[in-house]
Amino acid sequence: MAAKITGSVLVTGSNRGIGLELVRQLCESTCPPSQIFAGCRDPNGPRVKALKELAQKHQHLVTIVELDTTNQASITEAAKVVGGQLKDRSLNLLINNAAVNIPGSLTETGEQQMMQVFQTNTVGPLLMIKEFLLFLRTAAAQSGAQREMSSQRSAVVNVSTLISSIEKCPETFLHAPMYPYRVSKAALNMLTRCLSEDLKKDGILVMALHPGWVQTDMGGPEAPLSTEDSVTGMLNVISSLTETHMGTLLDWEGNRIPW
Repeated sequence: MAAKITGSVLVTGSNRGIGLELVRQLCESTCPPSQIFAGCRDPNGPRVKALKELAQKHQHLVTIVELDTTNQASITEAAKVVGGQLKDRSLNLLINNAAVNIPGSLTETGEQQMMQVFQTNTVGPLLMIKEFLLFLRTAAAQSGAQREMSSQRSAVVNVSTLISSIEKCPETFLHAPMYPYRVSKAALNMLTRCLSEDLKKDGILVMALHPGWVQTDMGGPEAPLSTEDSVTGMLNVISSLTETHMGTLLDWEGNRIPW
């Protein structure tokens, strides 16, 4: 079944990899969203060519927004831009995809590496949710109290990873120690869990999603999963979310991953 994601969607880190493919597949869906906001750090940079071409092709649908999720002022300004264009000032779906990875063993990892990755992978999503919360709440309220939680109503999807799982660490550690990335994403999982409890009363669904080991700049060419297949699975999962998935970590096939 093809993914059905309606309403308005904001994707961070959308100029490459998974973020770019999310925007592409949302645009080309048989039932596309009404608005897609594609956030990227430098809209005029050399790595935005593919996103610009996509936005040009779907001018009625895609808006590129300058958005550096490590910078509060940038997030605040992006919220003003998006809020000014949102229909009824309601945002149905926020996908916190922007992330960095500094591969590091214990010997290689220091304060700088930990803080840089934590700022992007954990603090960034927190600031994004705080800044866009009014729009998410508006979307949930406009859908009515009787409507069940879903990505069509109001939802936050934090892109996490299998290797953030503390329970799975013995199985995954030797292959990829990656201290900064693992720890930052484990913290993102706790943020997701806290938000799921905090925003339940507002009717906003919050969950975390593992895209798989994907052939991107971050995942590397040896990864077994193509970006297209990963995102197809992710969107199928996102479109089928219900209240039962509140505060969970799922993979791109919909399987639950233990914390």
